[in-house]
Amino acid sequence: MDREKPDQNNPPAESNEHVEGQENEGGDERAALLAKLEEKAAEAKANYDLFLRERADLENFKRRTQREQAESVRFANESLIRDLLPVIDNLERAVGHAQSGSNGQPLVEGVALVVRSFLDTLEKYGVTRVTAKGELFDPTRHEAMTQVESTEVTPNTVVDEHCPAYLLHGRLLRPALVTVAKVPASEKKLEE
Repeated sequence: MDREKPDQNNPPAESNEHVEGQENEGGDERAALLAKLEEKAAEAKANYDLFLRERADLENFKRRTQREQAESVRFANESLIRDLLPVIDNLERAVGHAQSGSNGQPLVEGVALVVRSFLDTLEKYGVTRVTAKGELFDPTRHEAMTQVESTEVTPNTVVDEHCPAYLLHGRLLRPALVTVAKVPASEKKLEE
């Protein structure tokens, strides 16, 4: 019953086949993993290239948007200015007519028409003129330049308008410069 001990330096044939099978199996697995790695590397490179293209497109879009916005701001008043050019033409005609030395009445009528044309153009763009004469003084819409004593109107009433107020779409663009009535000094003494 003496069994032969396997030689540790020479493993049995059966185990050599098993090891070769494992090496062969490991080689296939390794080759498959390398193939997958190469596939994923190619996919990563393609994604990176796509990222770079998208990034460049975004930068171009930003530059184009900034350029268009700057141009839009630069030419925002183009239609207003185009509509004001006929007003300038009419003023130049009025000056030319005045220099011809004729009667002054046509000049006055011409300038009045130009002023009306100018105000109509402004109204087209939402600018309205607001008169203050006869109204109660409103510090949000009027700026008092002077005060005058008056018994004819109630105190704090606008008696004279030096420059009218203008609104742009309902928002105050410029307050009216006005003269406001106040109680005469003689009446103040009587009240005291």
